[in-house]
Amino acid sequence: MPSSPDGNPLPPAAGRTPAGGAAGEWERTVLHELAMASVVERRRARRWGIFFKLLGFAYLTVVLLAFAGFWPISSQKLAERHTALVDMNGVIEAQGEVSAETVITALRAAFEDTKTAGVVLRINSPGGSPVQAGIIHDEIRRLRAKYPDTPLYAVVEEVCASGGYYVAVAADQIFVDKASMIGSIGVLMDGFGFVGVMNKLGVERRLFTAGRNKGFLDSFSPLADEHRVHVQQMLVDAEGDNDWALEVEADLDASRAAGLPVLRLARLGAYP
Repeated sequence: MPSSPDGNPLPPAAGRTPAGGAAGEWERTVLHELAMASVVERRRARRWGIFFKLLGFAYLTVVLLAFAGFWPISSQKLAERHTALVDMNGVIEAQGEVSAETVITALRAAFEDTKTAGVVLRINSPGGSPVQAGIIHDEIRRLRAKYPDTPLYAVVEEVCASGGYYVAVAADQIFVDKASMIGSIGVLMDGFGFVGVMNKLGVERRLFTAGRNKGFLDSFSPLADEHRVHVQQMLVDAEGDNDWALEVEADLDASRAAGLPVLRLARLGAYP
């Protein structure tokens, strides 16, 4: 700083600033603008990041809903009338894939859909539980009575026997191939008797029961006539009214006797 001859500093000239003042103000302005630009750029990048994250989340949600069955993947309109297909493939049993619960659930969904033009029950079953088959049979008849304008057709592939055929006869019509295995209609109960062998060996059976008919199925005891009648009546009751079975067998025999391929059986819906 300049000084006077006596050593005292001279005051600054009017209208002048200290050296470097303008340069410092300019640097601060530039740094402020750069900082603000950086903040704006970060905000813009954050907004785009949020947008793409939401877009990815929406896409993932649609994919998960489609695989879960809540979102139709096909572009076809589901409003069009269609034919419902229900499969019955395997042994009929309570805890198996072909149970009354699973088959009836599918049948109810098919009949309750107002766009269903008809229902096809595709059967490939050797039979199984008469109880489960009877429940399916009765539910089919109930659904047919409740929805008379929706026909149900049973289509047999490889085999349809025993309880499988008991279910099929509840349909409006049954369609089979000439090579399909159809038969074994009725209810079966079998066992062995060792009374004769025991008599030859001199073995005595000692069976104590608290009920009159408690041990009538014992293989080592003689089968009384009243027990034989009782078992036969049990089988008849399990099968239900078997007039339909007799008429079906007659239709099959007549078709085979005439040399006709059994591609389509008679209408069986009227059978009790």
